[in-house]
Amino acid sequence: MNRFIIEGGNRLHGELRIPGAKNAVLPILAATILNRGTSIIKNCPNLEDVKTMQEILSSLGLEVQRDNQSIIVCGKNLSANAIPESLAGKMRSSIVLMGAVLGRIGEIYISYPGGCAIGPRPIDMHLSSLRKMGAEIDDLYKGILHCKVKRFQGTEILLDYPSVGATENIMLAACLADGETIIRNAAKEPEIVDLQNFLQELGVEIYGAGTGVIHINGRREIEKDITYSVIPDRIVAGTYMACVAATGGELVLTGIDYEPVSSIAYLLRNCGVSIERLNSKNMRIKSDLNLKAIEVIRTSPYPGFPTDMQPQFVSVLSKASGTSVVIETVFENRYGYVEQLMRMGADITVRERVAVIKGVKRLTGAFLDASDLRGGAALTIAALSAEGTSIINNVMHIDRGYEAFEKSLSMVGAKIKRE
Repeated sequence: MNRFIIEGGNRLHGELRIPGAKNAVLPILAATILNRGTSIIKNCPNLEDVKTMQEILSSLGLEVQRDNQSIIVCGKNLSANAIPESLAGKMRSSIVLMGAVLGRIGEIYISYPGGCAIGPRPIDMHLSSLRKMGAEIDDLYKGILHCKVKRFQGTEILLDYPSVGATENIMLAACLADGETIIRNAAKEPEIVDLQNFLQELGVEIYGAGTGVIHINGRREIEKDITYSVIPDRIVAGTYMACVAATGGELVLTGIDYEPVSSIAYLLRNCGVSIERLNSKNMRIKSDLNLKAIEVIRTSPYPGFPTDMQPQFVSVLSKASGTSVVIETVFENRYGYVEQLMRMGADITVRERVAVIKGVKRLTGAFLDASDLRGGAALTIAALSAEGTSIINNVMHIDRGYEAFEKSLSMVGAKIKRE
């Protein structure tokens, strides 16, 4: 079992380049199933979830190989329709395979998806949307879904909530559907726009991503050799911004647009952190550790404050002067990491979806357990800013979303090592 050993109290200085986005590359890899040609996906982070998706594509009969930061998928031979339960159970994003596999070959066996234990994430919208497009879906046994369709039929779908996963699944299903599909109340995240851009490169007639209404005109077949580069990871960028806020120092982040992290930057400025846009792809973050509480933070779908940054901000606010209130609107069990922060001396009270954080002058190193991806990142931030040494167990959760996290942090002055 891997763990991080962190000696806190060291300021960060230097420059970090932001890698490709996990939440963009996974649906794009699923989309390669639609293409009978060869897809070269560049700027792919070397993460556990990405490795799992590669294994899933290989299990379906596709030829998959990694070449440094690129993943090459030859989609000519799709020979299987069952997603191994051992792989689907590892990550939430496995569910987006339904739309792509059904669209390509008309049948799939897949288990309910896994991922972090941060609350129920029902797939009702996925299933009801695919049924509306003509799919027959049966719940067989032990959570295995059997889905069939002759050919998806284009239709109009209004989502009850702008779900990222449901939007992606419908987009992929619609690519080989008969006629036009319109998604209303679609998710607006940058990763949705990136998926649209990739599908456009494949020749799919699709537009509207980022506006809340997406139009897709289906094709009979897709066969094209393309090369595509994935967008940078805004959550990784936001996490490094939070690291600087909590530890002090000055960090330049390169390769990341400002707009995707604008809500994060806005709140950090309110907290007393200096953020300077150097140009369209670079920014400087500087903190003097004179952090101020934020009256209320409420998570919401993009372009609001992302739920995936909520734990990292709670870590930062744990040492801010005054009382902050954080309201989690997306996942009901996302405060599992708070008990670990309290072991370090944080003063946090949680009532259902609301956390009240009273800033303390210092945190103290402790033995900690990461129970999910972003919660693990939050514990790392707290440990970097604490007095003394912390040990964080179960860092495999962190590895799902951060490539060589400890190496990147060590490069800019943190005292952190993997054991």
